[in-house]
Amino acid sequence: MSRYKHIRLKWPSISFVLDKRALLVTAILAVLLCLLMLVSTGTGEIKISPLQVLRTLFGMGTPQDALVIHTFRLPRVLVAVMVGAALAMAGAILQGVSRNPLASPDIIGITDGAGVFVVAFIVMTTGTGSTFLSQAQWLPLAAFVGASLTALIIMALAWKNGLPPVRLVLIGIGIAASLSAVNTMLILLAPPVLTTQAVTWKVGSVYGSNWSHVGALALWLAVLIPILAYMARSLNVQALGDSVATSVGSRVNRQRVVLILLSTALAGSAVAFGGGITFVGLIAPHMARRLVGSAYGALLPASGLFGALVVLVSDYIGRTAFPPHDYPAGIFTACVGAPYFIYLLYKSRNT
Repeated sequence: MSRYKHIRLKWPSISFVLDKRALLVTAILAVLLCLLMLVSTGTGEIKISPLQVLRTLFGMGTPQDALVIHTFRLPRVLVAVMVGAALAMAGAILQGVSRNPLASPDIIGITDGAGVFVVAFIVMTTGTGSTFLSQAQWLPLAAFVGASLTALIIMALAWKNGLPPVRLVLIGIGIAASLSAVNTMLILLAPPVLTTQAVTWKVGSVYGSNWSHVGALALWLAVLIPILAYMARSLNVQALGDSVATSVGSRVNRQRVVLILLSTALAGSAVAFGGGITFVGLIAPHMARRLVGSAYGALLPASGLFGALVVLVSDYIGRTAFPPHDYPAGIFTACVGAPYFIYLLYKSRNT
């Protein structure tokens, strides 16, 4: 029995190949994510069973359960899922464009660029009478501008008759180190009342998420994900190398710029709402690749689901494992991601 199924549509004129194993894996990941969302939504000081959470979501719960779920827990869970998915897909794009397994938004500086602008915005608005959470409506814009400018600087410095993948990653790592130093300096210059908030945001946390954050991030992803799905074929071609991609008619450099900007937009939106959560864009694509293969039509959704699982589980641990403390999710993603990054470095030492 063939693993692949060919599908042709007469209108619109579309044909594609469906990987049955990848579809099964993606479906299992989606079901697992939904179950974990129910468990996470029902866990806290007031415990609610997953069945009762489901009943409440359909309007059949008690007023107390509805208040706890709809006001406090569900927005945080949804933001964690979307932030993880965005970071993972951004990492998958960068790994495909650079053909480097170590590439991710936080490693080549895009996350740090967004962080510098957000922390600078927090510091500059000190004394205006606004709190960190009341400023949150402007954080996405600051993060996107920072991520976009960083990506443009990296591409400008890396450009040499195109965008050589190795040069792109090496310059990105240098930019990331510089921006991390700037970020630390801004935090040290911040007033004491904002230092803790800025550090927590820099580490990465979805604490304080509300429905306005959910709506803004969902709208952002609703625009970017269809574009990314359309560009998946370009990523498959680029994975073959510049020479082969050019020989089959692919406009390598133009597509590479578009894909990097897509990755920047995804990472910037995630950083705006989740802070500097690290290593998700590195480990999620690798985990997905082991299960669904390297074809980006299957790899991108699987990476997004893995990233959502990683951030959701990390936030769940940080919120429930050490009561009454609520630790940032970025601490736990770093605990997993840093050793994995060292493992990848060791594995690639002769490459």
